[in-house]
Amino acid sequence: MNKGLSHEIKWQLSHFTQLTATQWYQIAALRMAIFVVEQDCPYQDLDGLDCHPDTLHLSAWQGDEVVGYLRILPPHTAYPQASIGRVIVAMPARSIGLGHQLMARGVTAAKAHFNLPFYLSAQTHLQGFYLQHGFQIVGEPYLEDGIPHIGMMLD
Repeated sequence: MNKGLSHEIKWQLSHFTQLTATQWYQIAALRMAIFVVEQDCPYQDLDGLDCHPDTLHLSAWQGDEVVGYLRILPPHTAYPQASIGRVIVAMPARSIGLGHQLMARGVTAAKAHFNLPFYLSAQTHLQGFYLQHGFQIVGEPYLEDGIPHIGMMLD
């Protein structure tokens, strides 16, 4: 991956079948690099929901490299509500506002395809980030794969 962001970010909203094999490989590799390796959390990231026909994949690309990603799950897959998850930004793209652009675009895409409310299982240290995007805390903190999380809802 490039050391910094020198190219324009291109955004792509896709269903699984619209992603090329190379794009999906890069997305899966970035998810594993962050959620499994960086966070030192062995868990089954590929959960079968990525290829659901109504799941949406929002990705940010710098040239041919993925630098940001989130997925939007339809209602009654992981949760009763539609949900936003697997939100990640590659290390070189952090601290430049890409995460906020990703969430803003993700919420817009979710609203265009599904009805409110939207659920999000947030790592507790990121709840302030999600509060900035209109999500509110619901319930009590819990452990998910050994990492503290909190439920959040966007009405």
